[in-house]
Amino acid sequence: MLPTSTIGTERDVTDWSTNKLKGLLMGVRVEGDQGTCEVTAVDSLEGEASINNRKGKLIHFYEWHVKATWTGTTKSGIKYKGSIEVPNLSDENDMDDLDISIGLCKDEPQTPLADLMKKEGARAVRLALGSYISLLKTEFSQGMILPTVNGVPSAKQEQPAPPKAKMDKTQAGSSTSASSKSAAGVKIPTCKFSLKDTFLTAPEELFRVFVNHEMVRAFTHDADAVVENQRGGKFRLLDGNVSGEFLDLVPDEKIVMKWRFKTWPCEHYATVTLTLKDKGDETDLHLEARGVPTNEEERTKEGWQRYYFEGIKQTFGFGARLY
Repeated sequence: MLPTSTIGTERDVTDWSTNKLKGLLMGVRVEGDQGTCEVTAVDSLEGEASINNRKGKLIHFYEWHVKATWTGTTKSGIKYKGSIEVPNLSDENDMDDLDISIGLCKDEPQTPLADLMKKEGARAVRLALGSYISLLKTEFSQGMILPTVNGVPSAKQEQPAPPKAKMDKTQAGSSTSASSKSAAGVKIPTCKFSLKDTFLTAPEELFRVFVNHEMVRAFTHDADAVVENQRGGKFRLLDGNVSGEFLDLVPDEKIVMKWRFKTWPCEHYATVTLTLKDKGDETDLHLEARGVPTNEEERTKEGWQRYYFEGIKQTFGFGARLY
């Protein structure tokens, strides 16, 4: 049983958690040379979750035993079924300590798809469960009223600060480019720069993190973030401080977007291109930004490194190897 408290305010989020877990798990799908595997049913979610406001601090309790079914389909169309079990999704365990058991259903013959699911599928399941925890701590906590030190109520939970950028681990380059005009017709000196980083995940998973609105909400800690996953789709995140539009989406390979900070001259956008390269157990990400206001270069670099790169690594565990 989860602990309860008679001090402060407690909110039961079991029903919300059940729906969120089902939605995230049903989105798990991996592909390999052997075929594809995807979660086709969430059979059982036993447990509970709650948020407790104790003396102005939100404490999240959750404890779940998850059972699901996966279906694998070979390139020739042959289907196999298997099971997924996670007995210890709890606030007492780190994501790295989750026991994710994946196997074939009884009487199913052996298939390479089982190995695909045990490796890439387990990673995708861990990612989905990590998204649930991040969303629990952001999206659903927004309505909790937190008293200040002096006992005066505050209407909004203070969000944890994103991790600081690690400049020494990210390669960066830049150069000055021609000026461009804002909507008001004023010439703006602009520059271009590039960043490179490595993420310990597959390209398809990293691509999904940038375009899936629930995952974006998780790593930005912004419950109101909006992401329209399509060419021409708009996005708005970080409390409206960042916005733009997807110009091109090449699944698992490339994302091209119009991108701007709210404080930039009206209607001025940079063009940001993200290129993903598969390196086996990891993915190299190359970012190229063009049309960035010259006086905003360093701030923009730091923003991408801090709020995107490091935020993604911290939230989904893409910055540390799991053994």
